[in-house]
Amino acid sequence: MALNLRVKVHPVVLYQIVDAYERRNADSYRVIGTLLGTSDKGIVEVTNCFCVPHKEYDDQVEAELSYAMDVYDLNRRVNSSEAIVGWWATGHEVTNHSSVIHEYYSRECINPVHLTVDTSLQGGRMGLKAYICVNFGVPNGKQGCMFTPISVEIQCYDPEVFGIQLCQKAIGPSGRAWKINPAMDLQQVAEAGSKMGSLLDQVLSYVEDVLADRVPANNEVGRKLLHLVNSVPHMTSEQFSEMFNSNVKDLLMVITLSQLIKTQLQLNEKLTLLTSV
Repeated sequence: MALNLRVKVHPVVLYQIVDAYERRNADSYRVIGTLLGTSDKGIVEVTNCFCVPHKEYDDQVEAELSYAMDVYDLNRRVNSSEAIVGWWATGHEVTNHSSVIHEYYSRECINPVHLTVDTSLQGGRMGLKAYICVNFGVPNGKQGCMFTPISVEIQCYDPEVFGIQLCQKAIGPSGRAWKINPAMDLQQVAEAGSKMGSLLDQVLSYVEDVLADRVPANNEVGRKLLHLVNSVPHMTSEQFSEMFNSNVKDLLMVITLSQLIKTQLQLNEKLTLLTSV
């Protein structure tokens, strides 16, 4: 059933929605657009989106649908796996015009998802909600539809997590953005190790509090900790050091070969210039 749908939104979609809201016309209080992604086995994964220019009046709404289809066709040339899965709108609630817009997207895909993003930051955070439209009414009578909330969550690929962490570092103490360059490989390893140590300290503190009856035990947390412990391979410190040193040697060999190839290409380029002169 459509009510069992789960929506997974990637951070790049939220960035695009916020960017479209910031670039909106002065007379526009709401921005809408198309959601792109995949839908399989009750899970809708939203990986991309784009803005659709529109105007809303008291009794009607106008949207540039030809523009939306042109942008969708261009996107299909770049990424053919992304299809229309629904539409998005800024704001924290469903408006009277939402059913009209949703009717159009119902012709473009099956069970389109309506995503609302609260760019006004009510409550100090950017609220994210997802809906589907459920038809209701009496048989052989007037039919209507109702927007029903469904489960929505944020899902990140590893490169997206790195990008989000880099953006967080760019925020200064006064809220202003600072210029931040990606850290070197060794610095990233050091930061990851430091973060790992901090997380392990939190886990140990929680376990000690549970054993001392200072906090109630949580079975779900216990199962996840057991899975974490069982996922760590059993090896001695000598075996770990040997494995680590072997991986470091392989990494250094790859770096050396890449530097040699780079130097060889630069020499060939200079020789080509000299022979052409």
